[in-house]
Amino acid sequence: MSRPDFSCLWPLSADVTLRRAVPFEGRLEFASLPCHIETRAMDDLLKYRAEFPILDRTTYLNSNSLGAMPRGVYDTLHAYADAWNNRGVRAWEEGWWEMAVDAGDKIAPLIGAQTGEISLHQNVTITQAIISSCFDFRGPRNKVVMTDLEFPSIQYFYHGQRRLGARIELVASDDPVCFDLDKFLAAIDETTLLVPISLVLFRSSWIVDARAIIERAHRVGAHVVLDLFQATGAVPIDVRALGADFAVGGVLKWLCGGPGVAYLYIREDLRSRLSPALTGWSAHRRPFGFEPGAIDAREDSYRYLNGTPQIPALHACLPGLEILNRAGIHSIREKSIRMTTRLLEGAQGRGWPVNTPQNAAERAGTVSIDCPHAYEVCRELLAREILCDYRPKAGIRFSPHFYNREDECDFALDQIEEILRTDAWRKHAAAYASK
Repeated sequence: MSRPDFSCLWPLSADVTLRRAVPFEGRLEFASLPCHIETRAMDDLLKYRAEFPILDRTTYLNSNSLGAMPRGVYDTLHAYADAWNNRGVRAWEEGWWEMAVDAGDKIAPLIGAQTGEISLHQNVTITQAIISSCFDFRGPRNKVVMTDLEFPSIQYFYHGQRRLGARIELVASDDPVCFDLDKFLAAIDETTLLVPISLVLFRSSWIVDARAIIERAHRVGAHVVLDLFQATGAVPIDVRALGADFAVGGVLKWLCGGPGVAYLYIREDLRSRLSPALTGWSAHRRPFGFEPGAIDAREDSYRYLNGTPQIPALHACLPGLEILNRAGIHSIREKSIRMTTRLLEGAQGRGWPVNTPQNAAERAGTVSIDCPHAYEVCRELLAREILCDYRPKAGIRFSPHFYNREDECDFALDQIEEILRTDAWRKHAAAYASK
């Protein structure tokens, strides 16, 4: 499969013809836009920088782990507290009860879903559990195909389903950046039930060819659970165009929504047909009827809710989603490519290995730099208020977002260079040895 090479596009000049990212359909594709753009226009996203107070006192390059908090969260959480304090139990019928679906409507445009197609939950592992509970692993179609590069929590969950009859095929990769797609596709056969796969791998930021995986799965009757956690808010996505059966993700990373909110999309023709065993009163047609016995479940996205929704977290996620939708995912992606290219080239120019794809079309929003003493260097960067993280087999992960200045990428690399040159990393060596 051929992929476009964008090396000629970055850095942008004043006379560049920009190419806009079209909705994601398995690989990043670009459509030419005959527009003349001044270089300064590429910094338009910095107008949102003032909405994130932590940016005034840190170099914040950790949005793939926890997005910066918008100042508006103070207001939405205050509104939640006011409603609880002033309205008491009446708050449930004055908006709280519907929030687990209504707030999902702010995520929908970022993944190509429609109004009412998303339900909100506590974390992505729970969303996987809800999906898994729709299926019976006791029959001949009981295989779950995964890559060993998948986020560990998801691997742990599905391995736990072996007690219910699930058969796990973990496709190993010798490459820390990506996996062999042909090998992965070959593992999906007529006995496969589910294929949980991240659109963007958490260590390397490699963009997986989701369309190829979905097409193969559908050809043999399997279902794909597409994890968008490292993708939504960083790259354009269209789950409906992809034909994704399920899509899950969370708001605490690129969506700047904080912990405690994950989203679940289910393809329209499956939504009323499947019945999750992991259910609860929020999914009932008449929840406040408190009827005994089996559930009379709704047929819309509420069908996939269970217990009482996490109202404080739902309030906290709203400002970030509002800002992301205003900023626009195409503009965010264009700036992200410039910044990740800057980081990648800067690291390689200093002789440090990079565990991230070279090709911008295969790379999302993170650059993983495996410099010497990467763990200790990361600890020193944190001590210097340069927020990043370290992952084994990846190195130091930098994830600039739309609110970052491009010079912050240069500053972070300069600081790594100084830390290595002055041996400032050594003070953290004892902590690493004890891990």
